[in-house]
Amino acid sequence: MPEKFDFISATDKPALLAFSTPEWLEAARNALNELGYKVHTAATHGDFLVRFSQVRYQVVIVEELFAANDISENLTLQALQGMTMGLRRHATVILFGNSFQTFTPIQAFQQSVHAVINSSELFLLPQLIEKAIADNKLFLHSFLEGQTRVAATAGTDQD
Repeated sequence: MPEKFDFISATDKPALLAFSTPEWLEAARNALNELGYKVHTAATHGDFLVRFSQVRYQVVIVEELFAANDISENLTLQALQGMTMGLRRHATVILFGNSFQTFTPIQAFQQSVHAVINSSELFLLPQLIEKAIADNKLFLHSFLEGQTRVAATAGTDQD
């Protein structure tokens, strides 16, 4: 049964979850709610893609085995990996599962996500999500600041 329509206002902080493991889904939902996010849940790969294309989610957390038996079968992760940065830069993308060592940059880079979190650290999830978001904002700060300045000067250049 699909979730009811949930309006996103300009002041909301939307987050999208893609989990197959119910306990992990609930823990992630609780962590994001605790951090003040409005949480949406994708039930399938298709549902994820529709939701992701309609809302500029600030945080996206995907389970490595979301609707898959192996990470190589995770169509949601493959779709995210294939997107240009312009389509996904607005979101801090976190990959969650048993195969990762939390906050290992090379593993995150290999999966084209901002951070990886091991499921054994579920009890620290709110703090780990906060750290991933802060790290991503710091990493992109100069780029976004430059982009804003270019856009501001482009609006004043009238011949």
